[in-house]
Amino acid sequence: MYKKDDYVVYKRDVCKIREIKNNKLNGNDYYILVPIDDASLIIDVPTDNKMGYLRDIITKDRANELINNIPNINPIENIEDKYLERKYKELLYTGTLEDLIRIIKTTYLRNDDRSKNHKKISEKDINYFNHAERYLYNELSISLNMSFDETKNYIINKVQELMK
Repeated sequence: MYKKDDYVVYKRDVCKIREIKNNKLNGNDYYILVPIDDASLIIDVPTDNKMGYLRDIITKDRANELINNIPNINPIENIEDKYLERKYKELLYTGTLEDLIRIIKTTYLRNDDRSKNHKKISEKDINYFNHAERYLYNELSISLNMSFDETKNYIINKVQELMK
């Protein structure tokens, strides 16, 4: 069972447990969660987590392991454009942190290629890139005890160093 002020991932959002309350009507205990990037949103989740929407933040060691493995994570390949959005959605909502990295790599490479060929950058790719970045860096920022921007810069620099 989590405690007040613990960080957890609810679905894909990193949240802080503001408090644990008992619902006097049904007798169940609930976590009161606040997403770290939207303090105006309050989420009530039963402490029994029967739906499985809550999970632990990855550890610092696991975060560093993941970052070191980024060069080995392949982007999405050999998929037609008309099926790409479905794949993005699948990876974004049911996938792992590695899948978020796959989305980031794929969208970055697609837009980079479009830009080099003087084509319009895809809004769909930008949208999924931003979502994947937000979910990934929010969780890693807690694990690494850094801000969102520090985490992003740290990862970019680390990957560039690993690619040399």
